[in-house]
Amino acid sequence: MDLDSSKIDDAVLALLYLGLHDGVRAWKGFNWDAMDRLHQAGLISDPRGKAKSVDFSEEGLKRAELLLNELFGKGD
Repeated sequence: MDLDSSKIDDAVLALLYLGLHDGVRAWKGFNWDAMDRLHQAGLISDPRGKAKSVDFSEEGLKRAELLLNELFGKGD
């Protein structure tokens, strides 16, 4: 199956927002390739390492909230 990695990255970023804690941190239990792409795009901190969570950048946090509502919100 040929998958659109940008759509996957949007979904992962939105789902990371569901695990938001301490204002800007999220648990990092998602596909490593997608997490690396989000890091390369400047949306999250480097997912590699011993920490079990990543930090959102300011832009990443805003985009994640927007995507969560766009992809999974019930709408009005």
